[in-house]
Amino acid sequence: MKSSTAHTNELSSTMSQTVTAEIDDDVISEISLLLNLRRAINMSMYKDNYVKRRIAIRIRATASKSPIQYCHTLRSSEEELDLLVKALTIHVSQFYRNSSMFEILRNQTLPYIFKNASKNRQDPLSILSLGCASGEEPYSLAIIIKEYFNREIRQTRTTITGLDIDSASISRGIEAEYTDDRIRDLPDNLKERYFREHGGKYRLVQSIKDMVTFQIANIADLPPYPPTKLVLCRNTLIYFARSDQEKILRNITEILQTGGILVLGRSETIVGSARQCFETVNMEERIYRKK
Repeated sequence: MKSSTAHTNELSSTMSQTVTAEIDDDVISEISLLLNLRRAINMSMYKDNYVKRRIAIRIRATASKSPIQYCHTLRSSEEELDLLVKALTIHVSQFYRNSSMFEILRNQTLPYIFKNASKNRQDPLSILSLGCASGEEPYSLAIIIKEYFNREIRQTRTTITGLDIDSASISRGIEAEYTDDRIRDLPDNLKERYFREHGGKYRLVQSIKDMVTFQIANIADLPPYPPTKLVLCRNTLIYFARSDQEKILRNITEILQTGGILVLGRSETIVGSARQCFETVNMEERIYRKK
């Protein structure tokens, strides 16, 4: 006999599949047009099934009786438009997410990058975190650099920039206050040194906040950016259609300096013409070097 929890999960999954199946091309076209005109979001860059699943979540959340009724809600509610954008673009992150990758950055990648940067100290060492959510990834980098490369950053001007399309996520990143679950993977010594408990949350110290700047941007249409030595684009490509994955990777290739490092998520890989531009540094952690 199935448990009540298992039955509930199965029922929820069945309902989700039913709602998703009812979202036809006309509904997708109308929602896409609304998002494009009123939020400058190009929905076509996301995978179809992903889009339908996210819309289905909002249909259920608004208790809409049908996808058509949900379209009516979207036309009249700016708040719901924002919530749909958030549903399409949100990705949960934590400090030190996939700690083994951060250890490789600390022990291998960053020493290599700083060594090369020291050959021409007039050029800043630029680091980009694409799809940075609420800042957990770029701040994790800043903590590592502050903790283990303090001498190097006194000699080489270093910039860390987090980019995300969701303005609310960027605002939370600038505020830099996090719940316990967001910092649980961070080593205890770093947690104690760089966070202060405040009102049930953990506030990042100012010295780390000052190392990171944020920018609202669509990674599928990157703005002009100075030559970069390290780009992290983890667990983001998987949401995009193949053509847009290739476009994103081409854009990254253009801004990444020769010898620069690209880090993808473990379930992602380089696709399209960009494959010719990179050599593999660590296949398990999806770390690549531009030729």
